[in-house]
Amino acid sequence: MVNEIYYILIIVAMFVMIILAFISGKSIGKRVMYEIMNNVIGEERKDAIKRSRAVIGGQVNEQISPYLPNFPAEPSECSFLGKPVDFIAFRGLDEKYVSEIVFIEVKTGKSQLNKTEKSIKDAIKNKRVRFEEYRID
Repeated sequence: MVNEIYYILIIVAMFVMIILAFISGKSIGKRVMYEIMNNVIGEERKDAIKRSRAVIGGQVNEQISPYLPNFPAEPSECSFLGKPVDFIAFRGLDEKYVSEIVFIEVKTGKSQLNKTEKSIKDAIKNKRVRFEEYRID
């Protein structure tokens, strides 16, 4: 009878230890995940701020670029589009006779033309450009 009580006490003690280990493991896991998530969120926030600043800086550069040296057209002959290209310049507009129309895409740093910009460049290069007049009755 005493042996049976010892066995029962050992089984109950082991069961209690397993439950306590499970609960403490779950608690430790939650704390570790919380710390990891805080680090990940912090890094993602820093990255988002960095990207946002780059976008804003690019937009500012686009807006002031006609006034910078070596810009391919006079600022007074440029119209800002933003998308799908940054500017369209009408060379000769100041003299009231347009001799050339130039599409201008402003890039900074190592940025490249995107797919749409490349397709516009190809359309212009292959002379797939035309003029249409639209009248409203």
